[in-house]
Amino acid sequence: MSEENGQAGARAGRRRKPVEQTPLQRALGLLTRREHSRRELSRKLASRGVEAADVRSAVDRLADEGWQSDTRFAEALVRSRASGGYGPLRIKAELSTHGLDREAIAAAMATFDGDWTETACDLVRRRFGPARRIEPGQARKIADFLIRRGFDATAVRAASQLEPEDWEGVA
Repeated sequence: MSEENGQAGARAGRRRKPVEQTPLQRALGLLTRREHSRRELSRKLASRGVEAADVRSAVDRLADEGWQSDTRFAEALVRSRASGGYGPLRIKAELSTHGLDREAIAAAMATFDGDWTETACDLVRRRFGPARRIEPGQARKIADFLIRRGFDATAVRAASQLEPEDWEGVA
């Protein structure tokens, strides 16, 4: 065995211990990846063994310093889910699971600058292909699909009754 190989083997055996992160550092690490709600951030820290008092302290400090914002989180979630083809009912339900109150949810939903009915119609055009008259069975499939996606009755009705001229410009 050469001296060079012996040194490499010795170095590989001497791994540094990972530096223990403070609760604040752990929380900040999570926030650098993506936005989190207070509830979600607290839950993740607690699941990593951080004491409840330390969790509250870290999350409160990050919120006070502007690193964590439920408002910013909610607006980002609305943008993300709306662009992913989800409707307002599903988005509101998801926001409520993150511990946001009605006012915060309403404010976040108000940041959506599109038309939910038009979003539903576009989704149907992309999902169900080229123009054709919608048969009753197809309309049921479209309605079921949109309801699962969280669109309201008005959007579902409009999108499941599209006429061939409404499909123009769709490949």
